[in-house]
Amino acid sequence: MSNYTLFFIIVCYLAFLFYIAFLAEKNAKSKWTNNPYIYTLSLAVYCSAWTYYGSIGIAANSGINFLPIYLGPIIALPVWIIIMRRVIRISNQHKISSIADFISLRYGNNRFLGALITFVCVVGTVPYISLQLKAISETFEIMSHDNSYIASGIYDDSTLYIAVLLAIFATFFGTQKTDASEKHRGIVASVALESILKLVFFLIIGVYITFYLFDGTQDIYSQVSKLPDFDRLTKLNSIEDGFTWLFMISLSFMAIFLLPRQFQVSVVENNREKHLKKAIWLFPLYLLLFNIFVIFIAWGGTLTFGNTVNAEYFTLLLPLENGNVFLALLVFLGGFSAVISMVVVSTLALSTMVSNNLVIPYGFLDKFSKGDPERNNKYIKNIRRISIFSIIILAYLFYVNFSIQLSLYSIGLISFVIIAQMAPAFFLGLFWNRGSSKAAIIGIISGFLITVYTLILPFTLEAYTGTKDFEMYGLFGIELLKPHALFGIDFLSPPAHAFFWSLLCNLFCYLTFSLISKGNYRERNYAEMFVDQKNYAALQDNVLVWRGEAYVSDIKSVLNKFLGVPRTERALNLFFMKYKLPKDTQMADARLINFSEKLLTGCIGSASAKILIAGAVKEEEISLVEVLKILEESKEAFSKNKMLHEKSNELTNLTNQLKTANSALIEKDRQKDEFLDTVAHELKTPLTGIRAATELLIDDEDDMPPEIKAQFLKNMLQDSERLSRLINDILYFEKLATNRKELDFQTNSIQLTINKAINSISQIALKRSVKIINNSIEEKLLKYDEDRILQVLTNLLSNALKFCAPDKGEITVTTSTVNGFVEVSVHDNGKSIPKEDFKYIFDKFYQSQNQNTIKPEGSGLGLAISKQIIEKHGGEIWAKNNKKHGVTFVFKLPIN
Repeated sequence: MSNYTLFFIIVCYLAFLFYIAFLAEKNAKSKWTNNPYIYTLSLAVYCSAWTYYGSIGIAANSGINFLPIYLGPIIALPVWIIIMRRVIRISNQHKISSIADFISLRYGNNRFLGALITFVCVVGTVPYISLQLKAISETFEIMSHDNSYIASGIYDDSTLYIAVLLAIFATFFGTQKTDASEKHRGIVASVALESILKLVFFLIIGVYITFYLFDGTQDIYSQVSKLPDFDRLTKLNSIEDGFTWLFMISLSFMAIFLLPRQFQVSVVENNREKHLKKAIWLFPLYLLLFNIFVIFIAWGGTLTFGNTVNAEYFTLLLPLENGNVFLALLVFLGGFSAVISMVVVSTLALSTMVSNNLVIPYGFLDKFSKGDPERNNKYIKNIRRISIFSIIILAYLFYVNFSIQLSLYSIGLISFVIIAQMAPAFFLGLFWNRGSSKAAIIGIISGFLITVYTLILPFTLEAYTGTKDFEMYGLFGIELLKPHALFGIDFLSPPAHAFFWSLLCNLFCYLTFSLISKGNYRERNYAEMFVDQKNYAALQDNVLVWRGEAYVSDIKSVLNKFLGVPRTERALNLFFMKYKLPKDTQMADARLINFSEKLLTGCIGSASAKILIAGAVKEEEISLVEVLKILEESKEAFSKNKMLHEKSNELTNLTNQLKTANSALIEKDRQKDEFLDTVAHELKTPLTGIRAATELLIDDEDDMPPEIKAQFLKNMLQDSERLSRLINDILYFEKLATNRKELDFQTNSIQLTINKAINSISQIALKRSVKIINNSIEEKLLKYDEDRILQVLTNLLSNALKFCAPDKGEITVTTSTVNGFVEVSVHDNGKSIPKEDFKYIFDKFYQSQNQNTIKPEGSGLGLAISKQIIEKHGGEIWAKNNKKHGVTFVFKLPIN
């Protein structure tokens, strides 16, 4: 394939991605650009050209040693979601736009610390970008079959032009907004699409090599197992190899948090915290799929080419060797996708860091303070655009001067070790509030210098001198100072060796200087906010302990220069509304200072925001003792407020309970009055009847016909029985309520008991022309007091009769077995129970007004007695209205 054809394909592919990014920016609020799958796929920017090509080279030359770089992120994910949730919350609250801003904020917006972290990130990422350029250059040569071509100058080098195209892409979609903390939907969507393409193309080549060029995994394994060094490719041969694995896993564990591009996609571009739940399992799955065929591709290439070609490009060379140019082109585009993702996101993240932590705070603040909003916004965008192109050019120069001598794997690990120097300041800073900015700065500098000595300096001197004297003999010929065997430790790989010594020194300095040197009041405030997650919300507003004099008009003037008048007015109106302050407030307090710094952070970074706001106020120095006193008072006030709030809630609950109890007592009292009226009426009625009949019998005993006398005596007997039943009901209920009534449990048939109850009221039902249907066909033996259950059934059937219309009424009794209980249901088609009556129908003294007579019949104790009886049996009783007409009463008894 010719150079021009291949370059044309690259331009078309970039145009396609440009179009996708444009659509995503245009539809930034669409669910297609705001979902957990897009977020998770954007995390796959971790899989760069190193993953696409470098892993194959490691697997071919060192076997399974390619795995630690992917095991680290997979192991990190359970912890990653916990840490990232905290980091995202803080970043969103403070409009953080880079890892440099985040770490410097933790240490009180320390300007030098932010600049130092930016420097470390640039030095660590530029070689990584050069790795991508190296991959493009070498794969371009392989695809164009022009391995002998050497560019006579940079203008003849196609790699430079591709790098410029990538810079244009990153510049166009990464610098549209002044506020760098805002989301870049276009870039994220294109990265997600590229993640899909590079994975699919890699799986296609894996299947092609494994199952088309070879006869499956077993065939490749059986052939490669015959090679003399097979054991070295599949096993850890010594404890030294184990240590190397441990350090490499730790290195990649940290990288998934600290790489600028990973922080950009995982924190800055995160628009919903809940997306983390999807990422915690989908991202490891993605890494697993990416590594399924790595070892088989590597072994297949080794069996085909041996050591005659660069193993890193087996994925391209194998299909080309077999005449499959189209498949090789797909692989090339997959690798190119990996390159684009990494370069674009990395340069975007670095340009923000360079502008916010280097250029603006160390050179442009005075210029900004005199400009207007439009000019300042233009300055900020231009600084970021120049930064993007400068980073690309630096990476290209590194590629031209150094990367030819290094493999993709070596360059990648150099970057990882440099970036890992932020680990103590980042991780310990999240969980230990004693860590200070001085300790973080000293730790990072010491770790970086050791990395330079043990890892960067050896290959740099070798590239310029052509000898390995420094590596072999050490500084000044001192054997203990050998860069790859410092102080006699010579069993680790160079990257693992550099990682061990640099992190050890870094951590030691961080811990030591944190303990002997306390941070200033501002550092300790932010440290408290970062560490104390329980009181996070409260600490956000009070994180800045400040004392001094500041005018709202002065702060507004500063904000206007960067945010513009409309946005500033809107932000301040929201602030005054939130804290219920008058809009004409003249003097600013600590909350407004803190709020203003947050607003500016997204545009110019936290360090510059601190400097600009500090220039607009007259701050008084506060001693450490005063700060501690303020913090203690703040905590004490917060504790008291919290306690008062809890007490207020308790009193409110108690008041509500008292109101409920009082209402219940009033209702009970009303029911009791009604009950007493009813009982008095019921007692008076039979007594009046008995007395009247007795008087008639006495007065007219001689003249009264025998048949009338017999009728009077019969009425007296009925009234006496009615009176007796009423008194018995009252006495029986009181015995049940006070546990003075013992039940006689015997084994009985519930079917026979139901029949007895139906028979006892059948004559009454016949007189009212009401049908009673027994559908309880299942025979069940239970232990219960039959007399009492008969009483319950009779009461329920009598109630049903009372509410059924004559001639049309129908009562149905059914039984069923549910979860170890027998349920007995009495269903009628009479009147329904009003909703307001449901919670009272089983209470004593209560009578439903929904009856067929003007004055309620009975004493109102029937259902209350039934409830007591069923509960004494370990069961439950309830009622429900039927869909159309009537009520169903249900009680259940346990199956013993």
